[in-house]
Amino acid sequence: MQQNASSARFNKISERFLNSEVHKMSPTIQRVLEMSRSWKIDSVCDVACGAGHFGISFRDSASSITVVDPAENMLETAKRLAADKGVDNFQTVQAYAEEIPLEAQSFDLVVSRLAPHHFVDIQKAVCEMARIVKPNGYVVVIDLSGYEDQEIDEFNHQLEILHDPTHVRSYRAWEWKNFFTNAGLNVVELHDWQMERPQGVSVKKWCEIASSGSEAEEKIRQLLRDAPPHYLEVMRIEERDNEYYMPIKTVLIVGQKRGE
Repeated sequence: MQQNASSARFNKISERFLNSEVHKMSPTIQRVLEMSRSWKIDSVCDVACGAGHFGISFRDSASSITVVDPAENMLETAKRLAADKGVDNFQTVQAYAEEIPLEAQSFDLVVSRLAPHHFVDIQKAVCEMARIVKPNGYVVVIDLSGYEDQEIDEFNHQLEILHDPTHVRSYRAWEWKNFFTNAGLNVVELHDWQMERPQGVSVKKWCEIASSGSEAEEKIRQLLRDAPPHYLEVMRIEERDNEYYMPIKTVLIVGQKRGE
């Protein structure tokens, strides 16, 4: 089953996510922290949290933080990060995003970053995030995004599958808008063409984080070498010193649950 394969894979590489510069902080995290200053967010839930960086980034404004992930080792890694950051009221829940065993309307803010492209049932997962957020609360997702050009989108998908075989799909901004709307969320912010690492992450480092393996790493480079030049231009993938650098293109979407 795809879900089991994904959680088993991430159990093995939790330390890499803890120390990954891509996952620790990014312009999108900073953007969300800034926009959330006017929100009431005493309670936060980070769904498919990985090492917990996104949820724990709200430690100065939230009095309690809960993280959810199917991989036990990721949760243990998140616990360590929370302890290192001085987060006291911290809870971990082992579960998939599609079935979160938490009460409805429990959180002021529900977030998920660089994970939904692994979800088997993306709409069900978004509905779960909407279910556990309080009325007038917010759901924020930052995730890999696809491309409107179908050929480039498929090329990107090939790269992603080589990078991580448990990748399901990178969705486009309008698809994310539909997921949120269908879950009863009003979309208040939607930003495509965000970049987690504007200066680029080398293919070598990108593959190290995901433990892609040397064979997959070389296949990725070969695809990039053989790609039409306009593909790389559109994707903003740069070649420098005989290496390719990926900006990690994402979409940032913010939804607010309708009040009762």
